[in-house]
Amino acid sequence: MRIAVVGGGVMGGTLLTAMAGAGYEDLVVVERSEQRRLALADQGFETSAELAAVAGADVVLLVTKPQDVPSVLAELTGFVDAEVTVVSLAAGVRTATIEEALVDGVAVVRAMPNTPAVIGLGVFGVSPGSAVSSAKLQEVVDLLSAGGDVVVLDESRQDAVTAISGSGPAYLFYLAEHMIAAGVAAGLEEETAQTLAVQTLNGAAQLLSQSSESAQELRRRVTSPNGTTHAAITTFDQLGVGAGVEAGVRAAIGRSAELG
Repeated sequence: MRIAVVGGGVMGGTLLTAMAGAGYEDLVVVERSEQRRLALADQGFETSAELAAVAGADVVLLVTKPQDVPSVLAELTGFVDAEVTVVSLAAGVRTATIEEALVDGVAVVRAMPNTPAVIGLGVFGVSPGSAVSSAKLQEVVDLLSAGGDVVVLDESRQDAVTAISGSGPAYLFYLAEHMIAAGVAAGLEEETAQTLAVQTLNGAAQLLSQSSESAQELRRRVTSPNGTTHAAITTFDQLGVGAGVEAGVRAAIGRSAELG
């Protein structure tokens, strides 16, 4: 299988590295930035500055900014036939938009990644377009599994996926940022505060992943009446932190819909 990646930025480079590590060998990346292209070439990847390099690929991954998709598709259409599978990782861009720009019959799959794919712990929300067979969908699932877990769902749910998992890592980083700041304000060295916060979040995420209990139940179990955790959670509630998180996710869902 020949795989072409259009866009060699952080996520494009991550996918290349993950796919190469999973045993995919026939890879080419199209990247306009000479500096980035040379960096990828130094890692052993075949590179090109021209979209013509996707000709002959079985799968084309569009790892571009949403606003760049129309111009990329206009140029790409001459190199993609109905046998090719196009996987778009551009936030908010609908499969129908891509299908309309390409020749009839092209299998288009929409995928939303997140940054933990950099360390192989990402999650991809994947939605097949109108011309995707079960075999081609499985091919894409296998391909993206090199970077983490894959969840297949209806495209109507992609805005929620974008808001929860696509943007989600930033929410955790935001929480860590303020936990660390509070620790430093309480007299901890910044390095110590960071170690405590990061390992706590990592351990809690692993516990949640491996537990049969819900997040709500796990939180309840460590919240003793009138204890320190209770004091923190009560304060969060009084300040509307939970409601703020939910409102923020809804805002991200709305913005994803606007991008589409």
